[in-house]
Amino acid sequence: MSRVLVIGCGGVANVAIRKCCQADDVFTEMCIASRTKSKCDDLAKALEGKTATKITTAQVDADDVEQLKKLITDYQPDLVMNIALPYQDLTIMDACLACGVNYMDTANYEPEDTDDPEWRAIYEKRCKEQGFSAYFDYSWQWAYREKFEKAGLTALLGCGFDPGVTQAYCAYAKKHEFDTIDTIDILDCNGGDHGYPFATNFNPEVNLREVSAPGSYMENGKWVEIPAMSIKREYNFEDVGQKDMYLLHHEEIESLAQNIPEVKRIRFFMTFGQSYLTHMRCLENVGMLSTTPVMFEGHEIVPIKFLKALLPDPASLGPRTHGKTNIGCIFTGKKDGKEKTYYIYNVCDHQECYREVESQAISYTTGVPAMCGAMMLLTGKWNKPGVYTVEEFDPDPFLDALDRYGLPRRENHNPVLVD
Repeated sequence: MSRVLVIGCGGVANVAIRKCCQADDVFTEMCIASRTKSKCDDLAKALEGKTATKITTAQVDADDVEQLKKLITDYQPDLVMNIALPYQDLTIMDACLACGVNYMDTANYEPEDTDDPEWRAIYEKRCKEQGFSAYFDYSWQWAYREKFEKAGLTALLGCGFDPGVTQAYCAYAKKHEFDTIDTIDILDCNGGDHGYPFATNFNPEVNLREVSAPGSYMENGKWVEIPAMSIKREYNFEDVGQKDMYLLHHEEIESLAQNIPEVKRIRFFMTFGQSYLTHMRCLENVGMLSTTPVMFEGHEIVPIKFLKALLPDPASLGPRTHGKTNIGCIFTGKKDGKEKTYYIYNVCDHQECYREVESQAISYTTGVPAMCGAMMLLTGKWNKPGVYTVEEFDPDPFLDALDRYGLPRRENHNPVLVD
């Protein structure tokens, strides 16, 4: 018996909620809460008669700690699943601490207002000290470690696919395949085609910020930052084919460098087509990716928020997206004194995802791990007080759950390496 509060009702939340309802022996009661309650009501109605999970809905502004505290106090959940925006991580963590409930999310904190002077001062200090300039990092949430430990609560950070499953793959490789790991390359390939000239597969604000930022990777314990999209490689992905991929900054590099300290280099690559890159560079050049408000006809607007309103809703891409994703990790290292390589990955089909949960594969590959991570917490397999990322827990039951609920692993013990 468990009671879960899900905050968020977008594309990823839709998948996570539907998958939770497939495991109704674990997720026996659920409240879906969002700023727009009608979206929650529509999803609850769509699930009527398809699950034994008892579903209720609520309206909440996740930027408001007091509203969150009241909702948590009223509902009394065993776990809060934050599947809202990363802007809201800290307010939801504050509410969970105040109400004494475990917490999880799918992406680390970043501010909505990157011009806020207080945040900016801390950010610029971190840039100088750490050597990377991405707006998102774990420091804000890691600062909650002692509070969650003292409260006897667990906070699980970044339990999507990347971050999330990729970190579990690293923990699995360390536990079963290697004595020491020398290099990790995380490869994220989306071979899907939605037919639009330009669209993003998840929240446009978050996606475009991430892609347009300088790239960075970890080498010999230090960050190396490069201009955006300046390192390109080609790779032949199983079931997808040859694709161009580019080195990006990504949050799991930060935690993996701390938790697997012997690794000499960690990189993250993501595939992009030329049409996407051309559109993005044009939008960036004319200021449409800016988060700084501008005045337009007497009204203040944020350019990237205006752009988001013009672009297709990622949640609407499911029925028109065809093709597959391939996401995983390639390792080099040593086992029993011998050099070895290893590749663990998942291939996911966009149309199969849509037939099952009315979603494209990008939301599916994030929503399923969120459900499986919640299952780990609710069944006690991952519970320990503090703030943790996925690789700090036993990967075996988590990967077994992914195998069962739609994201089975594949392995290659002689992979082609990325140069």
